[in-house]
Amino acid sequence: MRSRYASSSNFASSFGPGPLTPGIRALIIANVAMFVIGMIVPEVTLRLGLVPAGVIEDRTVWQLVSYMFLHAGIFHILFNMLTLWMFGVELERRWGTRFFLKYYFIVGIGAGLTQVLASLVPVAPLEAIYFMRTIGASGAIYGLLLAYALYFPERQIYMYMVFPIPAKYFVMIMGAISLFSAIEGPTGVAYLTHLGGLVVGYLYLKGGRMTLVGELKYRAAKWRINRTRRKFDVYAGGRSGTGDRRIH
Repeated sequence: MRSRYASSSNFASSFGPGPLTPGIRALIIANVAMFVIGMIVPEVTLRLGLVPAGVIEDRTVWQLVSYMFLHAGIFHILFNMLTLWMFGVELERRWGTRFFLKYYFIVGIGAGLTQVLASLVPVAPLEAIYFMRTIGASGAIYGLLLAYALYFPERQIYMYMVFPIPAKYFVMIMGAISLFSAIEGPTGVAYLTHLGGLVVGYLYLKGGRMTLVGELKYRAAKWRINRTRRKFDVYAGGRSGTGDRRIH
């Protein structure tokens, strides 16, 4: 995917949001480490993957967290980590690492709980997932996509690397795909966790967290940056003339 983002004066097109932030780096390292361990010791995936029957009957509640760090193959983890980087970096810069990681785990756990609760519904397609194992960070990442669309609704996202559409419509399309795919019945993709990540993310952010925490942190960071600029008072060419100021 490719993102188009705003600079201080115009819109520019670029692949990716820039260098890794601390939270994103930690998550990628943890996911890659668990992927390697899972390749060497397959029993790790069997033990730590999310199985609704295990959570309910055996109280293996840690699976609601551990499943997010397991992946089925190289392309699975590559796509998830790429998406995490592309959409998570800007959110972490805006929120701060602590709130970003808190939100990531809330939507990831919420996505897992969606899978568990859905397996209890007495409908044949849903009952079938009671003994199925779910792995992957997609539920948490869908929560990040939802947050990205709420903060940057008009930001252009290149769907399938070809079609530019606003972030808000991109998330709507991805949500609709997950919804209709989930209705069709169990497949190799846990679409219910995708939906869970979207719904939990929306409820959490619209519950006031986005405004009271994220926005205040963003304004405070912006104020500190502006104060630092005034303090150093750097001008183009090293002179303090009356022309337009530029920060190097």
